[in-house]
Amino acid sequence: MDKQYLIETAEDFVEHSQDNYITKEIAISESVIGMKIFDAPIFAFGSVDDEHFTLLKQPSAIGKHFMHPKEWLPQSKTVISFFLPFSEAVKKGNRRNMSWPTEEWLHGRIEGQSLLNKLCIHLKSELTNAGYNSVVPSIDERFWSNANNPNHEEKFTSNWSERHAAFICGLGTFGLSKGLITHKGISGRFGSIITELYLSSDKREYENIYEYCSMCGKCVKNCPANAISIKDGKNHIICSKFLDKTMEKHKPRYGCGKCQIDVPCESRIPKQHDIK
Repeated sequence: MDKQYLIETAEDFVEHSQDNYITKEIAISESVIGMKIFDAPIFAFGSVDDEHFTLLKQPSAIGKHFMHPKEWLPQSKTVISFFLPFSEAVKKGNRRNMSWPTEEWLHGRIEGQSLLNKLCIHLKSELTNAGYNSVVPSIDERFWSNANNPNHEEKFTSNWSERHAAFICGLGTFGLSKGLITHKGISGRFGSIITELYLSSDKREYENIYEYCSMCGKCVKNCPANAISIKDGKNHIICSKFLDKTMEKHKPRYGCGKCQIDVPCESRIPKQHDIK
């Protein structure tokens, strides 16, 4: 089993899964029936021995509660990270109203995450059946996130970070909104798998954690909650309170995504970089 097999397996799953298309039964409105949620995924592969995973335990990064890949799976060798870019229909739909999430984005956030989880399970099954123990941290029973616990000393954090894993594996760098900018942009969802299968690490085409961000401030202007600033970046508390309001308005769905659309990094890297 090699990288290309995993990539092609994922591409086929996303393209042909009925869960990647909005059916009449679940559609919020008739206008989104048949809408495709994600385009083809992009992948990056990193070594579990990359020192950056250890560095994430520092207080200035995530903290001691971050679980190293080998804490998830002691004999692991590779971290597989992938990004599912939202389709143009999802992105275009969310540009229609810059105050509240639209039907397209709400489906992308909720049904999209469900599809992402199923893709992770599918790839884990492929790896396990080939003889390689694997773990999907985000849906493992040991995973926790305390974003919704305001009394916890470590607020808005978890013991595994899809975006930080993606940064280490080489998928992209952070933006002001704390999203990760890939060569397919910032608008989409991330997933990862830790596996005992050895796959060669991809080269990071950057050094600085904000290298791909042009600091243009467009996401600052877009944010309906005024939760982002050029000086301080994203305020998670303000953002979270606004997401709670979207939940009240659109329950059981929620979302926003205005910092990921109608920005230079929506579907690409806004600065010139050599991508190989």
